[in-house]
Amino acid sequence: MTADPTKRFTDRVDNYVKYRPDYPAEVITYLQQECGLTSDSAIADVGAGTGIFTGLLLNKGYKVYAVEPNEAMLRAAIDQYADNHQFIPVTGTAEATTLSPNSVEMIVCAQAFHWFNEQKTAVEFNRILKPGGKVALIWNNRLPDADDFSKAYESLLKNGGIDYNKVNHRNIGEINFKGFFKDGKYHVTKFPNAQVFDLEGLFGRAFSSSYVPQQDTEAGQKFKTLLADIFNRYNTGGKVSFYYQTEIYLGQV
Repeated sequence: MTADPTKRFTDRVDNYVKYRPDYPAEVITYLQQECGLTSDSAIADVGAGTGIFTGLLLNKGYKVYAVEPNEAMLRAAIDQYADNHQFIPVTGTAEATTLSPNSVEMIVCAQAFHWFNEQKTAVEFNRILKPGGKVALIWNNRLPDADDFSKAYESLLKNGGIDYNKVNHRNIGEINFKGFFKDGKYHVTKFPNAQVFDLEGLFGRAFSSSYVPQQDTEAGQKFKTLLADIFNRYNTGGKVSFYYQTEIYLGQV
């Protein structure tokens, strides 16, 4: 497993596209209202990955710069949205997006900010945002104690994962947000979200995570066996659920 965060998901793209959660429709409505978006607004989706959040913005007709350093993930986004003239793929990082100064009304970072250098990112975001533009940091925060299955899965990640405790985005907290947002001021909004999986879907969701051992390794096969045991214990009608709280941290930088 490489230490470079921009390379962590290269071999997990297929599972990422198929099994990572979408975002509630209310998220886009909230951002439209709070950021004063118009049909002419341009948005930077930084750390766009395979384009899960990019797609929601494109569906609303916005021009979206999908900024992503991982070639395999960006290729997955291009494969989905290349025919949309509002989609602009960009090979870049949060710290160096390559976008023009004052070029976007809003920046979104969905499931990505915890990989960024916060100080350098703040400088870069200030450069590319138009005056008054806002940044939305967004996570689908899986609830680790929502039910017995959730608790068992969390325990498996802590004991059978690679570096789960180190890279878990829950390690990002108020001190990080206050240091990142202008004058330490930001608003937090939360919406419920969920996914339902059969056993194959559960495997796909688990192995989309960079802190889970790769499936074709000895550690990965052991993880898979333990995960199947958990599924067999806690499934209802052949299904288990991941429960999330979709969290939005919104402010200026």
